[in-house]
Amino acid sequence: MIALLWKDLQIEFRTKETLASLLMLGLLTLLILSFAFDPMSELRGEAAPAVLWVAVIFAGVLGINRSFLTERDNECMQGLLLAPVDRGTIYLAKVLGNVLFMAAAQLIVVPIFVFFFNLPLTMALARLAPVLALGLTGFAAVGTLFAAVSVRTRAREVMLPLLLLPLAVPVLIAGVKASAQILAGKPLGEASQWLHLLIGFDAVFLVVGWLVFEYAVEE
Repeated sequence: MIALLWKDLQIEFRTKETLASLLMLGLLTLLILSFAFDPMSELRGEAAPAVLWVAVIFAGVLGINRSFLTERDNECMQGLLLAPVDRGTIYLAKVLGNVLFMAAAQLIVVPIFVFFFNLPLTMALARLAPVLALGLTGFAAVGTLFAAVSVRTRAREVMLPLLLLPLAVPVLIAGVKASAQILAGKPLGEASQWLHLLIGFDAVFLVVGWLVFEYAVEE
C-alpha cells in the first residue's frame, strides 16, 4: 500500500495538477460564497460552517475524480489491476492519497476561511482539525469507490457527482453541525453525536469499499 501511495505522491509532486485544482476550486467557492453575506450580519457567522463544507466538498469531488483519470489517461489502470496485490489494498492506498491531497488543500483554504469570517485562527484550526479529518476520510472512502466505477463511463465527469453527492449528505450534515458548535465556542463534547456519526460513516464505507472495490473495477 505504501508503494502505491508513494507512486501517486510522486506523480503529484511532478505535475501538481490535483493540488492546484483543489486549491483553485476551493478558494473560488469560498470567495464567492463569503461575498454573498453582509459582513455585519449575524447570518454570516451562522452560515460560515456551511460555506466551509461546500468549498471542501466541491473541491473534493474534483480531486477524487482526478485520482483515477490520471491512471486512465496514462494507460496505467490495467497495469495497476494486474499488480500482485489485493485490490482492496489499491482502494485503501487511493483513499489515503485522496485524503492527503484534500487535507493539504485545506491547510490553505481553512486559514483563508478563518480570515474571511473573522474567526480566531488558532482555536478554529485546532478544533476543526478532527472534524475535517473525519469528514475528509468518509468523503474519500465513498468517492474513491465511485470514481473507480465512473472512470470507465463516457460521462464520467458528470457521473461521479451524481453517484457521490447523495451518499455524502451524512458527511456534509455532520460536518456542518459539528463545525457550527465548535466555531460557536462550545466544548468539543457537545458535538460528540456528530463526531460519532462521522466515525461510523467512515468505518462502514471503508470496509464496504475495501470489500467491493474488486468488483467495481472489473470490466
